[in-house]
Amino acid sequence: MDLTSYAELAVLLINSPERLSGLEGLRLLLEEGGRYRPGCRITRSDLEALRDLREELLIVFETAELGDEEAVVDRLNSLLIHHPVQPQISGHDGERWHLHLTEGGRMADQYAVGAVMGLATMITDLGVDRLGLCQAAPCRRAYLDTSSNRSRRYCSERCASRANVAAYRARQKVGQ
Repeated sequence: MDLTSYAELAVLLINSPERLSGLEGLRLLLEEGGRYRPGCRITRSDLEALRDLREELLIVFETAELGDEEAVVDRLNSLLIHHPVQPQISGHDGERWHLHLTEGGRMADQYAVGAVMGLATMITDLGVDRLGLCQAAPCRRAYLDTSSNRSRRYCSERCASRANVAAYRARQKVGQ
C-alpha cells in the first residue's frame, strides 16, 4: 500500500482552502485527490468535516515546523482515534489485489482516514521533519519532503525560483 499518496491528500486539503467554499469546489478537490466517484453523495456535513480537518492538519504541519515531535504525534494520534482506519482489499484498473483505506462511510470520513493514516505512516517511517510549510514568503503552503537529504524548503519550483531571485536581488542591493 502506497501511503505517501494518502499523505498527499493532507497536503491537497491544506493547500486548497478556496475549494472548501461550497459543494462544487469540494467535488473538484475530491476529483483532484482521486477520491471522487461518479454518483457518490457529497453533503454539507462532508464540507464542514473537511473544513475542520483542514484546520487540524494545518496545525500538525505548523507544529512540525516548530520541531515539536511529541505534539505532532499527539495530534495525529488524536486524529487516528477520531477517524479509525478500516483497511479493505481492493482490485481495480487491472491491478493485483491491494489494500485501500476505508471505502465505506461518508466521503469526509474516507478522505480523513486516508490523509491522517498517510501522515502517520510517513512520520513513523521518515520523521516529523518531512512535513513542511513553504519558506517563500508569503506562501506557507504545505508539502511533504521526500528528498533523500531532507533539503526541501519550498512547496514548488515556482516558489523556490521566486525565493532565489529575491535573495539574489537582495544581495545585489547590499553590494551596491
